[in-house]
Amino acid sequence: MASRAGVTEGHAGISPRAIRLLRFGSVAGAGAVFGVLYWLSEAFRGEVREGAGILASGDVGALGEYILSYGAWAPVASTFLMVLQSLAAPLPSFVVTFANGLAFGTFWGWALSLFGHTLAAAVCFWIARALGRVPVEVIVGRSGLESADRWFARWGLYAVVVARLVPGISFDVISYAAGITQMRFRRFLGATALGVFPQTFVYSYLGHRAPEHVRLFLLSSAVIIAGVLVAALIRRRRRGRIAP
Repeated sequence: MASRAGVTEGHAGISPRAIRLLRFGSVAGAGAVFGVLYWLSEAFRGEVREGAGILASGDVGALGEYILSYGAWAPVASTFLMVLQSLAAPLPSFVVTFANGLAFGTFWGWALSLFGHTLAAAVCFWIARALGRVPVEVIVGRSGLESADRWFARWGLYAVVVARLVPGISFDVISYAAGITQMRFRRFLGATALGVFPQTFVYSYLGHRAPEHVRLFLLSSAVIIAGVLVAALIRRRRRGRIAP
């Protein structure tokens, strides 16, 4: 009796090579469409540059106003910015989450950010799965990818959840790295949504209720992350001295 996997493959009638080509073609096609629009449309090019510039500035108030300037299309603009930051690292994704809370309120800002984060993670995942390891190394850097490899080797699927919960761990590197593993997309997406669920709610709440304290919150988070990194570095050096 044929195995279940064999029956599924036979029923589908698509070889693994054809699937890889289809994935690559989809990513290449989407990239080509974006490139053509960016090259031919001055308006589109201007909007991308303006959005990326405001996003990179970290000005939550200006970003919230920019998103709301699209009127009924504001949620689409917010989602586009979330995906844009995932492709144009190191633009910060949490700034969009704060801005969503400021622009749409705590609940709707949280819901929109949850959707945007999950979509951005899915885009990075499928880009990595379509292109393979070498292009991903070019996108995120070899050291970042090797760190993600060790993270996945130790924690597996839980690495995705933990990486989404802990500030300072690159959202995009984890998404790209997961795409070149054997991890199933549904499990990756579920782990991503579970991990960003509480974080996006807190950021949306702060963005809506206390936007004046956002910079203080980010500064304190950066100090904590820096302290953890320094402690880890000191611990590694001590281990190196003790080892024979």
